[in-house]
Amino acid sequence: MAERQQGGGTDAAGAVRPLMPLWLAVVIAFVCGALMATQSRVNGELGTRLGDGFSASVLSFGSGLVIVTVILLLMPSGRRGLRRIAPAVREGRLPVWPLFGGLSGAFFVLTQSIASVAVGISVFTIAFVGGLTASGLLVDRLGLGPGGRRPITTRRALGAALAVAAVVWSVSAHIRVDIPVWLLLLPLIAGFVNAIQQGGNGRLGAAVGSGVTSTFVNFVMGTAGLVIALVIHAAVAGTGLPTAYPGDWWLYTGGVLGVAFIFGLATAVRVTGVLILGLCTVAGQLTGALVLDLALPGVAPLDWTTPAAILVVVLGVAIATIPARRRTPR
Repeated sequence: MAERQQGGGTDAAGAVRPLMPLWLAVVIAFVCGALMATQSRVNGELGTRLGDGFSASVLSFGSGLVIVTVILLLMPSGRRGLRRIAPAVREGRLPVWPLFGGLSGAFFVLTQSIASVAVGISVFTIAFVGGLTASGLLVDRLGLGPGGRRPITTRRALGAALAVAAVVWSVSAHIRVDIPVWLLLLPLIAGFVNAIQQGGNGRLGAAVGSGVTSTFVNFVMGTAGLVIALVIHAAVAGTGLPTAYPGDWWLYTGGVLGVAFIFGLATAVRVTGVLILGLCTVAGQLTGALVLDLALPGVAPLDWTTPAAILVVVLGVAIATIPARRRTPR
């Protein structure tokens, strides 16, 4: 079955009806990647100004929970999806592990607040993308996403290799010897578990018939996990909570950005699969980083390797997504 058909329903004749065209799912994943790059900048700056990445991550994820709760209350399909979770688990149509995907998203936001400004957006992105791409191949091969098992074909492997090589090439000049290893490991681990989260989100959304429900469950679990982490950190470090907060409104938009790209990725992964979703997201992240560098000079050094890498990543996405031509028998 072609990948563009994954995640769809069936028509009266029993043929598979795609959830959306593959090209639209690719565009959604690309935009989500740009939003992720923007969120990394926003949350990293908030964590730096507060001097506490844990508090910044709770503010970001918590505000996202408020937004998605309002959306859920306004959408009957989201509320119906919420009621379908327990029966889906009992009947074996939905495993339990996708319900905890929000913990992965919480870890990603926490790494943004702690590491993104310290190591730079470029270095943060390469570590995250490295983990995401490696895990994407594994998730698709094991069938953890809603589309089931997807073989690691030569075309898909080549597309992934091109994307990773392009990102490594574009940011290698920005890696500094004074970056602590554990700061680089945080986004690497976040990227690895993020692919599993994307597969779980798509699986949850498909089981309950609502991407809004999937997003809501993510934010509930993620916010709960971050609050627990904040309390533990404050108790162990003895620092307490911040007493002063910056007044710039854009520092508090991380939750809005998170709602947008989590909902978009949960929808797109049902069509693209985890690996292709990751490739498109990488292209969006690189483009978003380029725009941020142009709009905010001094955030990160900009040179010709970044736009060149974007072109190579787009090529990798095309190789992985464009179906091979089938030979017709004579």
